[in-house]
Formats: sequence, structure tokens, C-alpha cells
Amino acid sequence: MTLRTRPLGKSGMQITTVGLGAWAIGGGGWAYGWGSQEDSDSIAAIEHAVGLGINWVDTAAIYGYGHSEEVVGQALKRIPASQRPLVFTKGGMIPNLERPYEEPQRNLRPESIRKEAEASLRRLGVERIDLYQFHWPDETGTPVEESWGEMARLIAEGKVRAGGVSNFSVPLLERAEKVHHVDSLQPPFSLIHRQSGADVIPWAAAHQTGVIVYSPMQSGILTETFSRERVERMAQDDWRRRNPEFREPLLSRNLALRDALRPIAARHGVSVAAVAVSWTQSWPGVSGAIVGARSPQQVNGWIEAASLNLTQQDLDEIAEALELTGAGAGPARPAEVALRR
Repeated sequence: MTLRTRPLGKSGMQITTVGLGAWAIGGGGWAYGWGSQEDSDSIAAIEHAVGLGINWVDTAAIYGYGHSEEVVGQALKRIPASQRPLVFTKGGMIPNLERPYEEPQRNLRPESIRKEAEASLRRLGVERIDLYQFHWPDETGTPVEESWGEMARLIAEGKVRAGGVSNFSVPLLERAEKVHHVDSLQPPFSLIHRQSGADVIPWAAAHQTGVIVYSPMQSGILTETFSRERVERMAQDDWRRRNPEFREPLLSRNLALRDALRPIAARHGVSVAAVAVSWTQSWPGVSGAIVGARSPQQVNGWIEAASLNLTQQDLDEIAEALELTGAGAGPARPAEVALRR
């Protein structure tokens, strides 16, 4: 399968419009875990995604407190060098291992960044991280100029190919850009959480900063099989149980929006998930979307998004569904629709 690619800003990397997200691969037992997960299933999902043509995997040190990176590293060893995907990871969230369910500290002190990056290199088993990202803004009082200066040094030393940020606001992006170009931005963006389409995504487009959005299926809600019963069956340590989007009154609105996507999916002969992911890619400036999978079958459920082109009619119907259901918040239409065929 030949998948569509787009440039990741000025980084020189061409990435497939969907990439495999390894959050759930970290398993359970921590603050934002998804419940237990078999490593063999995770490795099979990565190998299957790469076999279908996906050329990047996104993980983070905090996912399973290093376990996700270790599993990605194991998968990389099984994939021929000529087919190995680009590896993106994130740092800056420091857990208290004695209290694994506590909120991690958001720490972007230069010495902490370097220590984390070197630990990620070891776990992943790579000589260079293709894209290293700050996971969240700092909460220790460290100026972003000092943090981003350390990122620039890691790039200059060859330990990191490109530097990015996740969950940053426009003011923080502006400050970082003055120190060193921000190669990539990773914001939350979905049909339910649309706020990034009003500020940081347009900023990135204007500054030649690549954008890889996360949670485009709203962590599973925007898929065919999601239901209230599935929420009830979630593991007790699944972070989604605590999230308002998975509880009433928001859950009913979100499921109504999901159901409104079914006719569009049927018209194209694809899954609802593929429609939801493809919608995020209709926004100018978006390079790709991170989509999670815990098995090869889940990859099959959204891979069609890599080749789906939503029409103006589709986008109009989706905007109407957003208004009718009242689901989520943020702009309902791309500022400029650039249909890529």
C-alpha cells in the first residue's frame, strides 16, 4: 500500500499522513494508562502498520514510565533497516515512581531534558531521535528560552534530528521560535476538541512548523464500536474513566456526532474512524495525525484515513452535525479547504 505523505515543516522529513501512536502500548499501572496490554500485540501492531506503509511511530518516555519506548525499541529490532519507521518521542514529564498514579511533574529544566533524552535513546535502541518533543509546558519556573536552548544543543550534537513541542500556546511558541526554529507542533485536535484550529495550527502554518495532531478519534469515541457499555467495561486504571468526554452529559453528544459520521463513511466505503481522522487533515498546516492501536486489527480500522479525501459536501455535513449535536468546542470548518488528491 502506498500512503500519501506530507512534509513535516522545514525538517526535511516526509511523513505519512497517519502515524502510529504508542500511548496505549505503555499499558496500565500509571496515571494515564489504558489498562493491561500484551507486548506481543503491541509489537504486532507496529509491524503491521509499518508493513502497510506507515513511516513514523510516536511515543513518549512517560507512557508506561518508559515501557512504551522499550516496546517500540523491540519492534524496531525486528523490522529490516530499510523499512524502519521514523521515531518520534517526547520528554518533560517526570513521575514519582513510588506513587505511580500521581500526576507527573512537568519539568523542562535543561539538565532534566538531557537526562531524559539520553534515557530515551537507550530504551529505543537508536543513535538519534528523529523528532524529540517537549510533552507539556514547564511548571518548575524554568524559562522556555533555557529549555529550548537545550533542545537546540541536542540537535547540534546529533542526538536529535528535529525538535518539537506539544500542548504549547502561541505565546510560548513565539518565545521558542526566537531561540531556534520549532520544527513540529503536536496539539490535541479532533472533531470534539477543535480549539487548536483557531490558534496554534494557523500559527504553525504561517511559520513552516509541521503539525502532527493527537487524539483525532478522541481516544476511541469516534469509532464504530464505541458505546456507553464499553466505558463501563474499561479497566479501573483506564484514564478515560475520569475524563469528562466519556461521561454524561458530554458522552451522549459525542456519540450523536459519531453516529452522524456514519452516512459519510458509508458513502466512501470507509470506517467512521477514517472519516474522523481525515477531517483533521483537511486543515491547512496539518502534516499528519497520530492514531493509536493496540493490535493489527485496530490499525486496519483507521488506515483508510491515509488515502481518504473528504469533499466539500462531506465537510459541510460534518459542520452541520457539529451544530446540531452541540458536541465539543472550537471552529467547525477549516479556514481554507485544500483538498489533496
